Amino acid sequence: MTGLQYMSGFGNEHVSEDPRCPGALPEGQNNPQVCPYGLYAEQLSGSAFTCPRPTNKRSWLYRILPSVCHKPFEPLNEGHLTHNWDEVEPDPNQLRWRPFEIPKAPQNKVDFVSGLHTLCGAGEPRGRNGIAIHIFVCNTSMLNRCLYNSDGDFLIVPQQGKLLITTEFGKMLVEPNEICVIQQGMRFNVEVFGETRGYILEVYGAHFELPDLGPIGANGLANPRDFLVPVAWYEDCQVPGGYTVISKYQGKLFAAQQDFSPFNVVAWHGNYTPYKYHLEKFMVINSVAFDHADPSIFTVLTAKSTRLGVALADFVIFPPRWGVANNTFRPPYYHRNCMSEFMGLIKGHYEAKEEGFQPGGASLHSMMTPHGPDAECFEKASKAKLEPERVAEGTMAFMFESSLSLAITKWGLQTSKRLDKNYYKCWEPLKSHFNSKRK
Repeated sequence: MTGLQYMSGFGNEHVSEDPRCPGALPEGQNNPQVCPYGLYAEQLSGSAFTCPRPTNKRSWLYRILPSVCHKPFEPLNEGHLTHNWDEVEPDPNQLRWRPFEIPKAPQNKVDFVSGLHTLCGAGEPRGRNGIAIHIFVCNTSMLNRCLYNSDGDFLIVPQQGKLLITTEFGKMLVEPNEICVIQQGMRFNVEVFGETRGYILEVYGAHFELPDLGPIGANGLANPRDFLVPVAWYEDCQVPGGYTVISKYQGKLFAAQQDFSPFNVVAWHGNYTPYKYHLEKFMVINSVAFDHADPSIFTVLTAKSTRLGVALADFVIFPPRWGVANNTFRPPYYHRNCMSEFMGLIKGHYEAKEEGFQPGGASLHSMMTPHGPDAECFEKASKAKLEPERVAEGTMAFMFESSLSLAITKWGLQTSKRLDKNYYKCWEPLKSHFNSKRK
């Protein structure tokens, strides 16, 4: 794993071939009459053919057998995925979950697919507009099976345990404090090394992009060169017992059998790839005079909606940084938002709620539901001596923010049994400091 290699650059036109087969990429064309080494040419399209060039996404894969060689798909009753947003009544309350429990092995072996649980979401994959937020908890690797998402893109945030992800484009090792994106249609397998947990943001109908920088200028936030793409790697092996290809299609899982590994791509080129990013690479921008800049300055990736300036979903982080604002209440302000805010914690202690919000847990503040620092945080920050200080040292919290109004699943509200029903109490000790005779 330590020897894995990558290419750098977000959305670049990449070219890669496994060094075991030099010259596997055709020269000067995509689809020759006969490909080098007797390979099959297969295009993977991530956008309509007629999209403008800046948004046109596709890659050409040169593989030992084409991906069409499989038995018919059959429904697979596994995992806890859903896009039924009407399972339970809407709940506008502030919601917080304790760390989601990881099944114990060997009594209960659970891999990445069987450990997927939908927590909340909105929209509909058939209409190609919406998002879903999933939790994954697993303790064993996927054996002779892979998954691909016909509905949209997965942004995967591991919180505990590293993931060795094999894709048709090569291998990626993704550890806590890193993220990866597996785009629509890309087949992948997840190997784990013990008890593993994390979060997934799924978007239907859009791909993730780097946010526009506007007056920030040419540099800052997540820099394109820090995104890493795997290099070509293949295995040419038969699987006598059968290899299972799992498709997430219209919110449900289906499985098909074939007798060979799908990771048989010897070479590829294009700009439609999986990729990973280390959150410590983020170049933080913050207020250096007074007040807060809005948290949009911490956006790593965005999936745009059809409305100008409005995100279908943003991936935002709250990394270690300096706090220097004068005459300012420095923790996050009290807020009611036209967006939905889902937060998770990879490690450490989130500054606005140092107790109760734990790594591996989550919170959801729905559209126009008030939220903000708890009583202890408010009192402490209101009286603090304002000096330059490190904020969130040793911590990495993140937010999935969406313009959609998110519905909670039955698993999220009931079955998981991780909902903290006392969350609202963290604001009860807040008291009035109003004095009409003193400004």
